Amino acid sequence: MNSVKLIGRLAQHPESRYTKTGRAVTNFSVATSRLTLVGDEQKEITDYHSIVVWGALAEKCGNNLAKGDKVLV
Repeated sequence: MNSVKLIGRLAQHPESRYTKTGRAVTNFSVATSRLTLVGDEQKEITDYHSIVVWGALAEKCGNNLAKGDKVLV
């Protein structure tokens, strides 16, 4: 099984909603940055990762996170 840990900042406010069965779902985007060499100079490249969280954790994320917060996923 592959495993990835992302440390970054929320690129937008989390969007929370509920399914027809009442289960919580929260979507948010995490921005991560990395340095790379382009010729003789270093450039910072930002990648955006879409995250979907379900259940009780979705409710906690929706209530406690805001744009710009640092998160570990």
